Amino acid sequence: MHITGATVLLTGVTGGIGGSLAAHLSTRGADLILTGRRREALEPLAERYGARTILADLADADDVLRLAKEAAGTDILIANAALPSSGDVLDYTPAQIDRALAVNLRAPALLARLLAPDMVAAGLGHICFVGSLSGMAATKSSSMYAATKFGLRGFSLGFRQDLHGTGVGVSIVQPGFVRDLGMFANTGSPAPGGVRTVSPEQVVKGVIRAIERDVAEINVAPLELKFLTKIASQFPGFSERVQRLAGAERTVDAIVAAQRSSR
Repeated sequence: MHITGATVLLTGVTGGIGGSLAAHLSTRGADLILTGRRREALEPLAERYGARTILADLADADDVLRLAKEAAGTDILIANAALPSSGDVLDYTPAQIDRALAVNLRAPALLARLLAPDMVAAGLGHICFVGSLSGMAATKSSSMYAATKFGLRGFSLGFRQDLHGTGVGVSIVQPGFVRDLGMFANTGSPAPGGVRTVSPEQVVKGVIRAIERDVAEINVAPLELKFLTKIASQFPGFSERVQRLAGAERTVDAIVAAQRSSR
C-alpha cells in the first residue's frame, strides 16, 4: 500500500508515538486525518501538518461511530490510541475496566469494521493496529492492558484472514519498552529487569514497513526481549517464576503509580 497521496486516519496523535507517526506520514505526502480528545492539542498539529482533525473520545461509543462516519473515505487506518491500563485488577473500578476495554480494544475493532467496507469496495487499503509485546506475554500488574492487547492481536490476525483477497491488508505492530516518548517513557521509570528500549523512530519504521509491505505482525524490540517474550508466551508458568526472581516488582510498582491517573 502506497502512503503518498493516501488518506490516513491516525488515532492517538496527541501521544508521543502518535506525534512521531504524524510527522513522518506528513513527510511521506499522506493526507492526514488526526483524532483525539483535546482540541488544544489537536489544533497545533493540524496547522503543522496541514491535517484535518476530528475531536472524539474513543471511550464513548457514539463518538466512535461519528468518527468513522466523518472519516469516510479513509484509505489507511492506524489505530494507535491506547490507555496504559496498568495496575492490579482489584484496584480498578468497573468504570475503569470498561474504559480500558473500550479505548484499547473496542474502538480500534469497531473503526476497522466501519471503515473496511469502503476499502474493500475500492480493492485497496490497509488497517494497522499499534499493539504491544504485552499482547504476547503477561506480566505482573498488567492484567487489563494485556487483556486488551492479547485481544487486539487476535482480532488483527483473524481480521487479516477475513480480508484476504480483497486488496485490503491488516497488520499489527507490537513495540516493547519505548524510550523518550510514549506511555512508558512518561513514567520516568527504567525498564523492568534492565531490558533495552527502542526509540519512537523504530516504532514508526515498523508501522511504515507493515503498511507498505502488508506484513501481518512486526515486533519492535531488542532481540533479547523478543526471545524472552516468545519463551513467556509458550511457558507462562516458567516466565512467572523468572519474573519474580528477577526482582522487577519495585520498578513495576513505580510504573503503575505513574500511570494511575490515566485509567
